[in-house]
Amino acid sequence: MGTATPEDAISGALRRPRRPLIAKRRHRQFVLTYLFLIPALSIFLLYRLIPLGWNFVLSFQFWSPTKPAEFAGLVHYEEMFLFDDVFRVALKNTLIYMLTAPIGIAIALGLALLVNTEIKNRGLYRTLIFLSYPLMPVGVGIIWGWLYNEKVGLFNFVLRSLGIIDEPIAFLESFSTALAAVMTAAIWQILGFFMIILLTGLQNIPNHLYEAASIDGANRWRQFYRITLPLLRPAIFLCLIIGIIASFTSFDLIFVMTNGGPGRATELLITYIYKTAFQLGQFDYAGALTVVMFLLFVAIAALANILTGGDAGKVDIN
Repeated sequence: MGTATPEDAISGALRRPRRPLIAKRRHRQFVLTYLFLIPALSIFLLYRLIPLGWNFVLSFQFWSPTKPAEFAGLVHYEEMFLFDDVFRVALKNTLIYMLTAPIGIAIALGLALLVNTEIKNRGLYRTLIFLSYPLMPVGVGIIWGWLYNEKVGLFNFVLRSLGIIDEPIAFLESFSTALAAVMTAAIWQILGFFMIILLTGLQNIPNHLYEAASIDGANRWRQFYRITLPLLRPAIFLCLIIGIIASFTSFDLIFVMTNGGPGRATELLITYIYKTAFQLGQFDYAGALTVVMFLLFVAIAALANILTGGDAGKVDIN
């Protein structure tokens, strides 16, 4: 064996990785990352996790602001699932109201495909479609409440002018049309946001994929089914989750347009929780309702992820 020269020693030292320096750098990046996350995580803990935990504890108690809490066990859940007819109606209405998400996504996808083509003034069309989203839900409720008005509403005026109806339709006062009317307003408001998300996804699809498919003889529908839809899966999943969240938290729009009426025709879980807690003062029962609504949302979100492939929300950072 030959004797190592000084040049070999220097070369080996240069090739040897500087593990302490790399580890120190990674540790510093780790600390800085969590320092930047602390404000957001603190807000999430204060306004999300702590209230959710408190609702969970409250659901197993008899509690009111004027007397000490007592352990109630499963009494509230037993009452909810076995004896509360209003809960069943609100649950059914909430599940129906969730259809605003897939319906809105389907319409928004059609609009996104349209404004993604080389049409004249497509920038103007994109702006006009998106304008509905920044409006406050209260403002949307007032606007659509006027459109649906039985006496002075625009819809009844147009229908009567065209001779389609003889008598005005009470859209928001009828059991058969109230929920559908509110859902239409909700879809109109969130449509622009869905369109922007899906349009961004469409613009990130490489054009050479469509060119290769055309050379292979694939028509437009086959290209849409084999290329567009699979590559839009993350955007569709994002829209679906946002739509589900909106359907579970659509309090303002319902409250302004119908306040859950007529009767309980538009009563959702969120409006029923509000009325139970702040009108009836049953905060413990409202806590149980909140826990059930949260678990329902988690289950539906997990199901949506499975139906869209199981990893639709995954982000590849490599």
